[in-house]
Amino acid sequence: MSLTNQTIVITGATSGIGYQLVKQLAPQNQIIALARCPQKLAELAQTFSNIQTIQVDLGDPDALETKTKELITRAQPIDILINNAAIQNTPAFIDTDFNYQTISREITVNFTSVCQLTYLLLPQILASKQGKIVNINSGLALAPKSQSAIYCACKSAMFSLTLSLRYQLAQSHLSVQQALLPLVDTAMTQGRGQHKLTAQEAAERIIMGIQTNQLDHFIGKVKLLSWLKRFSPSFAYRLMQNA
Repeated sequence: MSLTNQTIVITGATSGIGYQLVKQLAPQNQIIALARCPQKLAELAQTFSNIQTIQVDLGDPDALETKTKELITRAQPIDILINNAAIQNTPAFIDTDFNYQTISREITVNFTSVCQLTYLLLPQILASKQGKIVNINSGLALAPKSQSAIYCACKSAMFSLTLSLRYQLAQSHLSVQQALLPLVDTAMTQGRGQHKLTAQEAAERIIMGIQTNQLDHFIGKVKLLSWLKRFSPSFAYRLMQNA
């Protein structure tokens, strides 16, 4: 599949992987960028042509529904929806700095908003001749780590959602894909881990997976993790526990 002259919705579009996706896709496609910060969205619109911006907090389900309805009224087919946005809180439940108030927001941004956008935009994606839903996932969907339990659970839920949607839409022309990433060097992972994939590299590999229609795209070290999970699940879990 050639990624040209496509209408592509990207969440979390103003930083990290989302920004790199916009940077690499905008020259030959129409981008609809969703993000929370109006200033960063304005900068994005000034930097790239062929881009529409929608300011929305994915942690607010009502606001997301309202903004999505505004997009629906434009009545244009959507070729690709890329569910990229994510947040991650690292404290464990037993840590003194764990914040109870963050639980609902983390689940909403990382998973509920994906369900909402997919459902609300599905008619427009089905209206495309080669529609795709692409969920940006993590190796933590395969094996969680001890910290960031809610983030890990959301990524596992996204894996399951992706497969279920694929089953539900099997009789349609729509493709449901996911890219499972290793640790990527973004603001969210600052100060954690080594030998991280750059956001630019992650975006390049995501785009390659879309072009080649890789349904479950295991990127970088996640390929090894997938193999370990298949042949030695207990070892894979031990390996990822303190990742």
